[in-house]
Amino acid sequence: MPLEIKDVIGAAEGPGMDRREFLSKLAALTGGTAAAVGVLPAFASASAEGQMVATDDPRLETGMIEYDGPSGKMRGYTARPKGAKMLAGVLIVHENRGLNAWVQDMARRVALEGFLALAPDALSPVGGTPADPDKARDLIYKLDGTANTKNYVAAVAYLKTGPQATGKVACMGFCWGGGVTNQVAVNAPDLAAAVPFYGMQPAAEDVPKIKAAMLIHYAGDDQRIDAGIPAFEEALKKAGVEFKIYIYEGAKHAFMNDTGAAYNKEAAGLAWKRTVDFLKTKLKS
Repeated sequence: MPLEIKDVIGAAEGPGMDRREFLSKLAALTGGTAAAVGVLPAFASASAEGQMVATDDPRLETGMIEYDGPSGKMRGYTARPKGAKMLAGVLIVHENRGLNAWVQDMARRVALEGFLALAPDALSPVGGTPADPDKARDLIYKLDGTANTKNYVAAVAYLKTGPQATGKVACMGFCWGGGVTNQVAVNAPDLAAAVPFYGMQPAAEDVPKIKAAMLIHYAGDDQRIDAGIPAFEEALKKAGVEFKIYIYEGAKHAFMNDTGAAYNKEAAGLAWKRTVDFLKTKLKS
């Protein structure tokens, strides 16, 4: 797939580009709308097939659960080390494509590090994530932001109070989910740690509400998101929030997603190591 097409698809994984703009740009590169549409199935299938940890990995217990949110029953994918007793929780917030195979794989990766991972489906209130990733993205941006944040804050409570819970919970999220992670940090004062990946920053006036330690990852080549870094950093410093910001030069938005066009192996590997070390320090000490 030509680099120019990969760049457009990678940009579509982030906020700010609707379906019409996406198809228009793709059509200009592929020679027409029909050709543009023809590119999409290959991209979608790559996302569905990508996994680093098998769905039936014998080291893990996985499955779908429900918990009560302000918007009603929320469904989510969970993974935990098999036979583990007491576990800290890690809430995982998906990208704007919904609860897909890659996010479930990410939950399994987190579980193998010794945590109870929960990846809720933000689209539960509207019937769940559809098979078509473009339809999922359209639905994501129709969600009420305040209600969505409350549904994730309810997931923090679920992870914090379960019978096998240690009481410590972190939240991590990617792209759209990175912005949601920042909002969870603002609205869940009992959150121990937060790891937003290239997410929209919260309003400066809300930053003093953050009690969690923050590990914040950004792509160096992500102009729209990166524009908010200086104000966020200043607000974090003023509020006395414990935080560390890493910017991965040369990486693009969505660089963590190894099924996507923007995947950057070097940046993703380093960010993952830093994230695991941070979670173990904040949740297991």
